[in-house]
Amino acid sequence: MGFADLLDQVGGFGRYQWLHVTLISLPGLLMASQNLLNNFVSGIPAHHCSLPANQSIYNLSGHQVEEKQLLKAFIPLDSSGNRLDRCRRYVTPQWQLLTANTSANVSHLPTEGCVNGWTFDRSEFLATTVSEWDLVCSLRPLKQMIQTIYMGGVLTGAVIYGGLSDRFGRRSVLIWSYLQLAILGCSSALSPSYSTYCIFRFLSGMAVSGVILNGVSLKVEWIPTKARTLVGTLTSFFFTFGQMILAGLAYWLSDWRKLQVAVCAPHFLFFAYSWWYSESARWLVLKRRSGDALKTLHRVARINGKPEMIDKLTLEVLHSHMSKEIESSRSTFTAYDLLRTRGMRRISICLIAVWFSTSFAYYGLAMDLQKFGVSIYLMQIIFGAVDFPAKLLALGMLSYLGRRVSQAACLFLSAFIIFANIFVPSDMQVVRTTLACLGKGFTSASFTTVYLYTGELYPTVIRQTGMGLVSTMARIGSMAAPAVLILDEVLPALPSVVYGGAAVLAGGFACFLPETLNIPLPDTIEDVEEKWLAKFTRSICTIEIPKDNVTLKEDVASEDDHVIPKEGVSLKELKEVEGSGLNAL
Repeated sequence: MGFADLLDQVGGFGRYQWLHVTLISLPGLLMASQNLLNNFVSGIPAHHCSLPANQSIYNLSGHQVEEKQLLKAFIPLDSSGNRLDRCRRYVTPQWQLLTANTSANVSHLPTEGCVNGWTFDRSEFLATTVSEWDLVCSLRPLKQMIQTIYMGGVLTGAVIYGGLSDRFGRRSVLIWSYLQLAILGCSSALSPSYSTYCIFRFLSGMAVSGVILNGVSLKVEWIPTKARTLVGTLTSFFFTFGQMILAGLAYWLSDWRKLQVAVCAPHFLFFAYSWWYSESARWLVLKRRSGDALKTLHRVARINGKPEMIDKLTLEVLHSHMSKEIESSRSTFTAYDLLRTRGMRRISICLIAVWFSTSFAYYGLAMDLQKFGVSIYLMQIIFGAVDFPAKLLALGMLSYLGRRVSQAACLFLSAFIIFANIFVPSDMQVVRTTLACLGKGFTSASFTTVYLYTGELYPTVIRQTGMGLVSTMARIGSMAAPAVLILDEVLPALPSVVYGGAAVLAGGFACFLPETLNIPLPDTIEDVEEKWLAKFTRSICTIEIPKDNVTLKEDVASEDDHVIPKEGVSLKELKEVEGSGLNAL
């Protein structure tokens, strides 16, 4: 017996669970907007040096030439020879360049920086942080720094709010996170300076972690085990739809301050209705608040149309069902246990590499949409839509090829596509865009796979500690990804080489992980050492296709079962694989 039996008695996946899952999943539509917001808020408009103060296009109208041609007297062409230089201008106007069929050598003409600032094209973006604070040329790295600082906030929030949720409960921290994101997110739209905006984005990133981690925890802890795979699969697409919603909002508003408010203000609504949530009964029992847990279960039974269970469900029944969880909660494990033994050490090191590289490559592709020469709004929609087949592909591969082969294949294929795109000429935009979408799809599939795989590799007693460690590495990867984009000033292909190289390295590490398809979940560290260390003596990276249908028992992971990561969730509930790894994205 366990808490799952209690959920079945109060209605299983009933009316309460439908409302509960729907309300918690709705904010997921805007989580993609937060993670990918910098693509539009800090979009780089076409720009060139402003003309000297005593010169302008308007008082030069006596010259019978087009405005674009007139600019050539003030601004040299860039190295490609196809467009005006973005960071240099002639010291003095070169009127002879306006003469038809001129063949003058311009390489020796003196130039200077944009001492009078820049003129930005407003056809694609009305206003961005880049155009407002001149984050171009020598200040261009500051544009990528905004995303790095935001991801730093996400990492900090995972550490802080994960611990706070264990102490104060999932519901309380989730409610606070909604309010924090609503207030600070909207306040960032009023930022008078770059540094102020970065501070607000860092604090918003912390709130995003609180929303995601505690939302997933609270959602999963009220869902029966049998329904978790289906629910996890369906709710994961909220993030995917959110990517396309972001593109629509950005195209409609075209102003970074308005867009910032549009993606943060709805959290006031989420904060308002979040008071309806019930705290996790499992967490309440483990915190010695059985009376509150019983009241919560009675409320769920009443909403689910099971009023007869209110009299039958007593404190004695509650304690008898959860005696094992209460007893095991007294044992403590630390992060050191993830590296203490040989088997755990191998698993942890390999997973660290896989998580870091997957997140690194994913955000490296997702945060550089302007380089493809296609409308950034269209690229965002395409990149969101590609997640649908990617996640379905991952589910199929996981069920028939196994976890290890699926993980390694996704990483190697994404690396191959990233490398291939380096050799495609810049004028072949359709090919470049197609390859980029395939690369993003395989990194998305890798994310889906690694969430499931990690939950099956770590034993129950230390599963959440392990998830916390590898999730931290993923956040570090997402922080590093925007910074690498700056390397294109040294060599345009260098960022792709770094992203692809990281994926190849991680794919190699994935080959050293043990297979977990149709294998019971380990409960203790000893289980890992005895079971998987012995299995590793077999060949690495071989395809293991199940020959017979496996009759699932309570502690056996089925082919379609997947794990939803949830930091701070009670370790003891994870006797079975829970939910769906599709919540990864």
